Amino acid sequence: MPTLPAILMGAGAGMILVLGLAHLLFTFRGPAFMPRDRALRARMEEAAPVISRETTMWKAWVGFNASHSFGAILFGAVYGYLALLHEAFLFGSRFLLVLGLLLLCGYAVLAQRYWFSTPFRGILLALGLYVAALLPVWG
Repeated sequence: MPTLPAILMGAGAGMILVLGLAHLLFTFRGPAFMPRDRALRARMEEAAPVISRETTMWKAWVGFNASHSFGAILFGAVYGYLALLHEAFLFGSRFLLVLGLLLLCGYAVLAQRYWFSTPFRGILLALGLYVAALLPVWG
């Protein structure tokens, strides 16, 4: 049976997994990530970035959103799985624990600076659960 730190870390990872899945869904379904200005989307579909004429800004936008989702889904799935089913391995690896902490801190900074309140709050909750899971282990 998982310990309290494993449950806390699994819950935090689950938050990131849900955010990643929602982000992926919103990337391909519905208007959530569409510009309010329809002319802007039309221009994005026509304009190529400086790095390559092989894509458009719109395709890059969709691709970046999807790949961002994959990262959150991967983090949530791997850390949730390890926390709940391979607790000794995860909590015995300072590398994985620090890596996860750094990723969540990075997401929190990005969310606060560039995104909006819903992902920011979700990430802060996940980060709080993650830190709470570390306290008994590192404390």
